[in-house]
Amino acid sequence: MLVNNKAPNFCVKGVDKNNQIIKFDLYKNISNKNILLFFWPLNFTFICPSEIIALNNRYKKFKKKNTKILGISIDSIYSHIAWKNTPINKGGIGNIKFNILSDINRKIIKLYNIKFKKTYTSLRSTFILDKNKIIRYQSTNDMFIGRNIDEILRIIDAINYNCKTKLSCPAQWNKNKSGIKENYEDICKYLKKNYKTI
Repeated sequence: MLVNNKAPNFCVKGVDKNNQIIKFDLYKNISNKNILLFFWPLNFTFICPSEIIALNNRYKKFKKKNTKILGISIDSIYSHIAWKNTPINKGGIGNIKFNILSDINRKIIKLYNIKFKKTYTSLRSTFILDKNKIIRYQSTNDMFIGRNIDEILRIIDAINYNCKTKLSCPAQWNKNKSGIKENYEDICKYLKKNYKTI
């Protein structure tokens, strides 16, 4: 479990939105933004393209929330380019707007402890880092369960809200709701008002 710890740094090659090969250093690219690290097992598989396309469809929403998306798998940069160049109706992902990185030596998945032992690929894992490089959220799904990208957006709202107000976000919180102070009196008031609807 890495939540509340400083995110391990890494420097790897990747592919940008223009299919140019880049060298990417995590710490040098945080620059006062949240970072979404989005790991998937392998390119040219089945659940993975649906997740990547769902992320890309919400790219502007992440940008408005001051969050940079980084996709990561163990595939080579050339596999990434080929996957982007494959039509969506043929199992490709199209020309997505965010960088995808190559963890071909499996260094990152070891640092983040998300290696799937049966195939030595990444598990379906998600990490959200705040602008101070602290991991505020992590989740890992079984290989056969795709992620809900709208829930990731909600978590980012909660992180941004907490950073701004120092208030905590109770169950079923969303950006249209208020938070609570971490004391007995405040939680009692909140539960009295909301217990039927949470």
